[in-house]
Amino acid sequence: MVDTRVAPAIEGVIAYPVTPFDDSGVDTAALAAMITRLVAAGVQAIAPLGSTGELAYLSETEFDAVIDTTVAAVDGAVPVLAGVSDLTTANTVRRARYAQRAAVDAVQVIPVSYWKLSEREIVEHYRAVSDAIDLPIMAYNNPATAGVDMSPALLVSMFRDIDHVTMVKESTGDLARMQALADLSDGALPFYNGSNPLVLDALRAGATGWCTAAPNLAAQPCLDLVAAVRAGEQEQAQRLYDGLKPLLEFIVAGGLATTIKAGLEMLGVPAGVPRRPLLPLDEAGRAELKSLISAV
Repeated sequence: MVDTRVAPAIEGVIAYPVTPFDDSGVDTAALAAMITRLVAAGVQAIAPLGSTGELAYLSETEFDAVIDTTVAAVDGAVPVLAGVSDLTTANTVRRARYAQRAAVDAVQVIPVSYWKLSEREIVEHYRAVSDAIDLPIMAYNNPATAGVDMSPALLVSMFRDIDHVTMVKESTGDLARMQALADLSDGALPFYNGSNPLVLDALRAGATGWCTAAPNLAAQPCLDLVAAVRAGEQEQAQRLYDGLKPLLEFIVAGGLATTIKAGLEMLGVPAGVPRRPLLPLDEAGRAELKSLISAV
C-alpha cells in the first residue's frame, strides 16, 4: 500500500464548486469553465462533490462525469479532493475506486446513514474505504447534514488506526473540537475548517485549510484572509473577515447549492438551478445576495 502519511499539499483555500445541470444531466462544459475560473483565481485545491456539489442527488453516471470533468479541467494545477460518500459502504467504495482511477489526489468521506451508526460501524465503514484505495482520506464530520456525529477522540483513533485516514474536516462550528483534535493527536492530525462563519477563529487555532464554497462568489477576499492569518497580520485578517462574514452567514443559512448557484448567475457564470427537492433562491433572497456580493 502507498504510504499516505505523506499527504498531498492540501492546504489554504479549498474551493467547493457546484454541479451545474442541463436537460441531459451534468453540464460538463459549464462545470469545466467553473473549475477553470476557480483555479485561475488562485485557490489552493478543488473539492468537487461535497454538499455544495449536490452529491446526494447524483446518479452514478453523473458522479463519474463530475470526477472526470474536474480532473481534466484542473489538469494537475492544484490537488483535487473528491467527495465519494454514499449511504452504503459498497457504493462509497465504488466511488472511491473510481476517483482513484481518475487520478484525484485525495477523497473525502462523511458517514451518511438512515440508521444511527455506532462507533464500531463508523470505523468499519472508513476501514473498508481505506482498504479499497491507495489515497489519503479526509474524514468529514458534519452531523447537521449526515446525522452522524464523530467525536474528536473517535477521529483521532481512526487517524492512528486506519492507514489512509490522514486528515479531518470539522464542520460543527465548535472550535473546541478542533483544539481537541490537535491536543489528542499531539499536533499530528491536520484539521480543516468546514464552518464558514468560524473560519477566522479556526485559522488562528491552526486549521490547515478552509473548505468553502465562498470562492465561487468572492475568491480574492477568501485568499487574502487566509494569507493574512498565515502572515500574522491579525488586524487585516479581522477586517477581511468582518467584510466577508455577512456573505458567509447568508450562503450557509440559505443552503450552499441554492445560494452559490444564484450568486454565480448574478456574476454571469452559468450554473443552472439546484436539483429538487432543492429550489432556486427566492426574489427576496436574490436581492439580499446581490447586495452582499457587491459589498465584498
